[in-house]
Amino acid sequence: MEIGIDSFAAVDISKGKPSSEDRVQAIKDLIDRIVYADEVGIDLFGIGEHHREEFLDAAPHIILAAAAALTKKIKLSSAVAVLSAADPVRVFQNYATLDLITSGRAEMVVGRGSFSESFPLFGFQFEDYDALFKEKLDLLLQIRDSEVITWSGKYRAPLNQQLITPRPFQEKMPIWLGVGGTPSSFARAGSMGLPLMIAIIGGETHRFRPLVDLYRKAGAEAGFTPNELSVGIHSLGYVAETKDEAVSNYFPGYAKNFTRIGRERGWPPVTKQGFDTQNGPRGALLVGSAEEVAEKILQHSAALGGISRFTFQLDNANLTHDQLKITMGLIAQKVKPIINQN
Repeated sequence: MEIGIDSFAAVDISKGKPSSEDRVQAIKDLIDRIVYADEVGIDLFGIGEHHREEFLDAAPHIILAAAAALTKKIKLSSAVAVLSAADPVRVFQNYATLDLITSGRAEMVVGRGSFSESFPLFGFQFEDYDALFKEKLDLLLQIRDSEVITWSGKYRAPLNQQLITPRPFQEKMPIWLGVGGTPSSFARAGSMGLPLMIAIIGGETHRFRPLVDLYRKAGAEAGFTPNELSVGIHSLGYVAETKDEAVSNYFPGYAKNFTRIGRERGWPPVTKQGFDTQNGPRGALLVGSAEEVAEKILQHSAALGGISRFTFQLDNANLTHDQLKITMGLIAQKVKPIINQN
């Protein structure tokens, strides 16, 4: 199983609008963590895409390119690229260029995103949410597979025998489909034979098994082998020497941030009782010691019929740069070996 880290390039807004110096330091620290992840043996690092004040990842390929020149082995990926509100030609060109910079370490996870700010920002209607994504995914995959494209659709100007350059270093750059909980998204990924990255940030992970089964069934019916139908999980987590230390460090910032987001979405405030349930044996959170977190990842994998990738979303609880580096070291040096022994 590959073990990775995902980041949204978070900056603390709890004390008001961050200064230019705060934003510069946050980006420098993030690049330092990507370099550190490479050094300690994390398999991949993904950068999300948001258009909100608390995140600095509006142009994730730029952050990844900055880290690419300083790393040697680690895979670098979007997590996710919000394809519904982007031009697939530009998305492909951005990540093909990253693939050339890294000599073949670039990937894409594409999805519709969990926030809606990108739609009005780039002139799209949110009611076209799914249709935009379907059309743009179709074009992106055609570009990935063919250098010269003839294509037409509803939301973008047509292409007629158009050469798309640059081409990536890899013959077929990996494109994963990032999904939440919509059955049609799982079926779509399976029918296209795309690897699946499931964002599970709450609830109980085993409840996604019927959706994963739907993905594998759709893939099999489309003629893809089980080895071609990879499943990954992206979840919130944090590792410390003991569970008490992990919870003590993580919970205050997590509660503050998710209560704030909850006010936008109509969720109730975060409580310690609710957090403990989410962090229990079947819950989606992975906050604890290395041994506890590794065991929970293995349990999640078994519950979903086997996964090939797990990525930690760490920067959602106002943790310090040093705390994040420590937990990344523990993930690489303690969590990953336990998983690889099983």
